[in-house]
Amino acid sequence: MVRRDKSNYIIQSVAHALDVLEEFRGDMDELGVTELSKKLKLHKNNVFRILATLQSRNYIEQNRSNDNYRLGIKCLELGQTFIRQRGLLKQAKPILQELAGTTGETSYISILRGNEVVYLDSVETSSTVRVISRVGLHMPAHATAAGKALVAFESDEELVKRFTGEIPRFTKGTKTRSEDLMKDFSAVRELGYATDLEEFEDGLRCIGAPVRDYTRKVVGAISVSGPAHRLPDEKIAQQVGPEVARAGRALSARLGFRE
Repeated sequence: MVRRDKSNYIIQSVAHALDVLEEFRGDMDELGVTELSKKLKLHKNNVFRILATLQSRNYIEQNRSNDNYRLGIKCLELGQTFIRQRGLLKQAKPILQELAGTTGETSYISILRGNEVVYLDSVETSSTVRVISRVGLHMPAHATAAGKALVAFESDEELVKRFTGEIPRFTKGTKTRSEDLMKDFSAVRELGYATDLEEFEDGLRCIGAPVRDYTRKVVGAISVSGPAHRLPDEKIAQQVGPEVARAGRALSARLGFRE
């Protein structure tokens, strides 16, 4: 049987579009046309047309405040499918269901992207007062329980680098000093769970725990959120916090993590 050279079948325009998408990996959350043109050595008009095409299919979206581009919701949808096929969402679902049942609050599984949390899936509670689903949303790591759980086990050097400069405030409870955040991260390592006590949204509290895989790396966070009046400090410390931490350990075990 004669093997055909697959390079003969490569469509150059598709390859260039994929090159553009791949530039958004890692810490490059937003890029402009000129920057992409220089990085890829492509004409600016070509880059603009590629971005316009990707934007029309929701693989890329534009930040209207600075005209830069970032990955769109369609990339998340593809990522969800990949993760589901590879295990994280599939393994998380029954644990999310159990956690929502035991706590009476909406539960989530999320991952880290840069300094933001991306919520991948959730299980809602049957309560008449429910939190609006965060699935598909990006939220700041420093002001969310899931975000704190995702980054808390990084080295102090990595954390200082991650949270240098001005830290955005969302409510009067938002931690905007790196020293205060470092105390929170230390508490996560000690307790096994993180808290967001109305730090991103007034009236909303969240508790999150890290999820590790067989490499011992933190690959996600499992969390619950609910109205502040249903999650007082005592209930978090005595019931919900430990339950979320147990859920994180249970999901980690499903992914091959061994303590």
